[in-house]
Amino acid sequence: MDASTAAAIAVRGRWAVAAIFFMNGFVMGSWAPQIPVLLTRLGITEFTVGLLLLMFGAGAVSAMVGAGHLIPKYGSRIVTISFAISCCFGLLLVALAPGVATAAVAMCVFGGTFGATDVSMNANAVTVEQKLGRPIMSSSHGFWSLGGFVGGSTGGLMILYWGHLWHAVIVTVIAGAITAVAIRHLVADVPLPQEHRKFSLPRRPAVYIIGFMALLCMNSEGAVLDWGALYLQQELGSDIATAGLAFGVFAGTMAVMRFLGDGVRSRLGAVTTFRISCLVAAAGILVAGISPWPWLAIAAFGVAGLGIANTVPILFSSAGNQPGTTPGAGVSVVTTMGYSGILVAPSLIGFIGERTGFSPIFIAIALLLFAMFLAANMTRNADFSPVKSDPVLPI
Repeated sequence: MDASTAAAIAVRGRWAVAAIFFMNGFVMGSWAPQIPVLLTRLGITEFTVGLLLLMFGAGAVSAMVGAGHLIPKYGSRIVTISFAISCCFGLLLVALAPGVATAAVAMCVFGGTFGATDVSMNANAVTVEQKLGRPIMSSSHGFWSLGGFVGGSTGGLMILYWGHLWHAVIVTVIAGAITAVAIRHLVADVPLPQEHRKFSLPRRPAVYIIGFMALLCMNSEGAVLDWGALYLQQELGSDIATAGLAFGVFAGTMAVMRFLGDGVRSRLGAVTTFRISCLVAAAGILVAGISPWPWLAIAAFGVAGLGIANTVPILFSSAGNQPGTTPGAGVSVVTTMGYSGILVAPSLIGFIGERTGFSPIFIAIALLLFAMFLAANMTRNADFSPVKSDPVLPI
């Protein structure tokens, strides 16, 4: 295979993995406006919703660890294909659940397919970065946010006019169509030596510190995703269509900044970009938490999205480029730890929010984001040097 053919395959793979990111974000964004409906439909409290979210998180974290074992053996391409297909049906399973018990099982399955897809697509994005010799992680996450924006901003209206079940059916069809096209062009990993195909946990402490930073950063994203709509509806008095914009606008501004993020990171460096991002995110979440009006809170969530946008991609790139650690192992550990912030922590937020309201919680999250500003130097490995790899395998 000549260099031009290999480059063309790598470019197609770059857009293919971007499409998987979009699909994954679209399904997750579509879940946000379903949460208030689930509460009403099943006649449950915020605490019970929090327990259901915990089931989602348990399924996701378990599947993330499982994906970390599968990627060294089969490659990120095969693992991404397998779980991306199943991820398309997760929301529909939850929408069909008639009671709390079946909803718990559905949430666990939904979380598992989402989590495994997330690990494998991030590992595949690291592979594409190495093939192309330039960063693409921020813009890949930009497609995730764009999917979240489309899902979150349209979901409330679809539920309002057509009901929650038809909304879930439409989401499943769209996600399936995107996945069917994208999986044909995902790039294959460079084959690992036989001795490296067995999964082992990274020995570098830096990987786990980065994972903890990802947890704290992604906790803010999980809080807006799972509780932003309920915060606007119950505490600020908005209707369901307006409440759905909380995550929709947040994801939309994240998408815009993530598409700019690779260029910003190349110009300023990962550490400086991360520091600025944390400060902007902290300011946005703080204003949202003290806002007396729904539209000010929505605008503040949008500002927070600008800040959060590049924190997670930088942390994932840093994890995937740690010396002595394979991309699959580094990304798996940091993704698993980080996504507990977006998947598991919201169940604790629901438990506390039922007693205190969500305003104090958002204020506390702003303080945690400022703490991440102080730890920004841990992201320096995200400024990697291009790796000369073997030609991309034909697919």
